[in-house]
Amino acid sequence: MRISAGCQIVYDCPQPTPMLLMVSPYPARAVDLVGPHEVAFDPPIPSRSYIDSFGNACTRIVAPTGRLTIATRLVIEDSGLPDPVERAAWQRTIEDLPDDMLIYLLGSRYCDTDRLSDVAWSLFGQGPGGWDRVQAICDYVHHHITFGYEHARATRTASEAFAERRGVCRDYAHLAIALCRCVNIPARYCTGYLGDIGMPPPYGPMDFAAWFEVFLDDRWHTFDARNNQPRIGRILMARGRDATDVAIATTFGPCTLAGFSVFTDEMTA
Repeated sequence: MRISAGCQIVYDCPQPTPMLLMVSPYPARAVDLVGPHEVAFDPPIPSRSYIDSFGNACTRIVAPTGRLTIATRLVIEDSGLPDPVERAAWQRTIEDLPDDMLIYLLGSRYCDTDRLSDVAWSLFGQGPGGWDRVQAICDYVHHHITFGYEHARATRTASEAFAERRGVCRDYAHLAIALCRCVNIPARYCTGYLGDIGMPPPYGPMDFAAWFEVFLDDRWHTFDARNNQPRIGRILMARGRDATDVAIATTFGPCTLAGFSVFTDEMTA
């Protein structure tokens, strides 16, 4: 199947403001793009791209004084298959993990493992390991947090989401990641497009989605504590330790978000 996706973000800046954007698909998905991926600016301004230490495609700009509209659009080929479920995926011991996985066991800005370690071991330390342990964590987080856009807060950590029991998709991901790390399963944060393909209505407002990946056996596997079921049509944009590493826009100066919209649609022709 083909999926059309994109966004429009509008900022009002009182002065020239440097920005770091992550609005492009993850480079590994470039082979699936149908035509070029476009990032347009109104008014037109220069931009520069680079790949960060997590492999994400980043764009640097300096937003001019006044209003700037950032718009993206892509068409991508997708298998149309739901996320794979691999119940046999097993959990490695710490000493058997590759060196570059250890960073995904450590606490980070939003995944404050030091505050959740006792909870994680009491809830998940004695059950089955591997895939089933991660799924048990997803089940727990899915039912523990109440979803609502009115609950969004950019500063909420995993332990605060645990205590407050409310949030948005990033809070589900942060709490699940932190609990996984606490029981020695490497976990990383993902953001991208996820539409309602294959899901029954009614549909909620479209936004960027957050999910996570864990390292089991010899590779990374996708999990989604917010939806807690295999979904069709994920378009990965960025991966990192938590939302700090993969923010859609990081602004280095005062500015006001004046508009924001996202679309993800299956193409029928």
